[in-house]
Amino acid sequence: MIKYKFYATLLDKYESYINSSRIYQQYYGFAENPSISEEDFEKQQFQSLIDTINRVPFESEAASKGTAFNEMVDCIIENRKSEDYEITSFKEQNIIRVKDDKYIFDFPLDISLKISNLLKGALTQQFCEGNLPTKYGDVLLYGYIDELMPFKVVDIKTTSKYNAFKFRHNWQHIVYPFCLIQNGILISEFEYLTTDFKNIWSETYTYNQEIHLPKLIQHCENLIEFIEQNKHLISNKKIFALDAI
Repeated sequence: MIKYKFYATLLDKYESYINSSRIYQQYYGFAENPSISEEDFEKQQFQSLIDTINRVPFESEAASKGTAFNEMVDCIIENRKSEDYEITSFKEQNIIRVKDDKYIFDFPLDISLKISNLLKGALTQQFCEGNLPTKYGDVLLYGYIDELMPFKVVDIKTTSKYNAFKFRHNWQHIVYPFCLIQNGILISEFEYLTTDFKNIWSETYTYNQEIHLPKLIQHCENLIEFIEQNKHLISNKKIFALDAI
């Protein structure tokens, strides 16, 4: 019987919260007068996690830009129009423009086509789920895979600044292969394909059931303990499997 429902972004948020001290030192450790104290930063991470659990709407231009870029790439791969965006290419200016009711984003046409060509033939936005047994009951892990290739999973990332192994603490490269294998699809390779719209980087991980499954179970059990301890702050009942996804 499923008792909880988690998705990869939620596991990432919990990862950020429990490692708030490390993240604080990474961004503020060398500042003489940091704009925020470590204690307040941890409080922010806590609230961000609670908001993610409760599905509090969050919007930023950076996140919207990433979503628009992903949709544009999917449209090129599938040779289709978008239902949510107006997409226009201007070859002479090397621009592909993606527009919705709120934003207009101009992406480099050459970078966009290069990434799309790398993903030619992919199945886009594929829903996957898998049942994970824990000592607190079963957890349904679920999410949408950006690009499902014949032998690997690819997630498209956009960033203003890239550093090596940027996504090593993310959980997508563990959750999605786990879900696929649960459903008889034996794909263990996961690639983060990242761009700052000037360069493209590839960051690849291989899922190893013996190594990663115990870590996934432990992380989910720790998150369950956090959720139960803070149950009074949680309004989203889906996380307790009391509603459909």
